[in-house]
Order: sequence, then C-alpha cells, then structure tokens
Amino acid sequence: MASENRGEKSQKLISLSRRLSLYEPPPHLNNPARRQHGIPKSANPKRAAVLICIFEGNDGELRVILTQRSSQLSSHSGEVALPGGKREEGDADDIATALREAKEEIGLDPSLVDVVTVIEPYMTRFHVTVIPVIGILFDKKAFNPTPDASEVESVFDVPLEMFLKVLL
Repeated sequence: MASENRGEKSQKLISLSRRLSLYEPPPHLNNPARRQHGIPKSANPKRAAVLICIFEGNDGELRVILTQRSSQLSSHSGEVALPGGKREEGDADDIATALREAKEEIGLDPSLVDVVTVIEPYMTRFHVTVIPVIGILFDKKAFNPTPDASEVESVFDVPLEMFLKVLL
C-alpha cells in the first residue's frame, strides 16, 4: 500500500520503514488455521485493528498520531487511543480495517500511509483481539485532521520516543 512519491521523503522515515519492513508478521496472522494460536478461544471472537501512524515532526523527531475519544461514547469515552476499531465484514484484512477506521475517525486518506508491517496482536480485557498495523506518513502536510465528532474529540501527536521509554 505504498503512497505515491510526493516529493522528497525524509531519510529518517525511509530508514525506519526499511527496518520495520524486515519484521515479519506473526505466522498466525497470515495462516487462518493458526489465527487463534496464543489467543483465548471464545464463541464469538471479536477482532479489531489500530493504526500506529508514524511521521516526522517539524523538529525532525518521529511522532505518532493519537486521538482522544469522544466523551459522548458509551465505552472508553474520553480515553486516549490509536485510530482504529472493529473489523467489518467488507474489510479484506486487518490492514484494511486499520486504514478504514483511520479514514472514518480522523480523515486520514489511506493513500497517504505506507503500511510497513503488522505486529503481534494483543487481547483486551473485553476479549477483543487487537492487531497493531504500523504505517508511515511521509507527507504530513497532506494530512489535515478532520475528526468525526461522534467518535473523536481531538487528534494530536506525541513523540514515538515516549512509547519506547516505557519498553526500556
């Protein structure tokens, strides 16, 4: 799902994209027979995908797009979240789910995102399997956030480093 070359791309983002593309998605994501491996089975498994959209800020720092969910929502109201949501019947795969949800929630055109990999899913306390999709936004200026007020109160970004410090 590579976007068109919109001028000169950041060398930092190109390097990150190359390194991340070496990460292979977990085998059970590509093999339907193993999709539930390591994930508790339930009568009606729910699946969702989120987009970890990385771009380079004006100061050269790598950043991630986040949302604050609407305070009017019945669940997770006001929480900070990655753009994303539940898989729908028409979604071809988890990548399609993440990109569709980002388009619906914050107005991010899927053609602006270079999807580089899918990482290990996690199970929420509500037994929803969430698949993180990592994408690169090379042309941040082409993205003008338009949050869907019924789902999102605000769109903002934070340094990628903030997430990495938690891991160290």
